Amino acid sequence: MELNVTIKLKHGVADPEGENTKKALNLLGFRDVRSVKSLKSFRIEIVPGEGEREDEEKVKQEVEEMCRKLLANPVIHDYEIEVVKKEG
Repeated sequence: MELNVTIKLKHGVADPEGENTKKALNLLGFRDVRSVKSLKSFRIEIVPGEGEREDEEKVKQEVEEMCRKLLANPVIHDYEIEVVKKEG
């Protein structure tokens, strides 16, 4: 199972990378750009252990724990977890 994790700054937290990118785009002539927000994205693949079946809720809980422990700083970040639906 593959999941996308998108991490963004919480509302009200300064985003210097996004602001500097917006300024640079404006200087390059892209004057209609009004805001740029920086995001981090991870694609995580989880493979169930031998003899286990794939449990979407259990996998999402595991990825949630990864976010709390490593991928995001809960003081300044929000995150979204999305299961990637396989085509076909």
